Amino acid sequence: MKISVDDLSDNKVAQLLNKHFQKMYEYSSPESIHALDEEKLKDPKVTFWSAYIDAELAGCGALKELSPMSGEIKSMKTDDNFLRRGVAAKLLDTIIQAARARGYESLSLETGSHEAFKPAIKLYMKYGFVECGPFADYTLDPYSKFYTIRL
Repeated sequence: MKISVDDLSDNKVAQLLNKHFQKMYEYSSPESIHALDEEKLKDPKVTFWSAYIDAELAGCGALKELSPMSGEIKSMKTDDNFLRRGVAAKLLDTIIQAARARGYESLSLETGSHEAFKPAIKLYMKYGFVECGPFADYTLDPYSKFYTIRL
């Protein structure tokens, strides 16, 4: 598996992000969707990674700087053809390493509360993330769960 910083120019990335948005809309109300679109993922405060297996896009994830001391995980998505092959874990490793290298003291995330998001939540908890309240500009929302880890 090859994971590298991506400029989002590959159409395959756009297709995977569209699948990500479709899942959000399937399980959350529109006002509860906080996924970043392609333009927001190109913001200088966001680093986006793609994971490839044998030249096929297997997944993606991003790190958004919230402050000089904290970051947020965004746009974690594994392509359905690569589920349960360690893609999300490798991306999460990459994002956590980057956050530590930047000197962040904490890393947080927002994810859905629906049953469909339980595998992702299980992975985050395996890495030491704990449930927390809303952070940054988020507010309490029945469709959202929030997690954080001290680095």
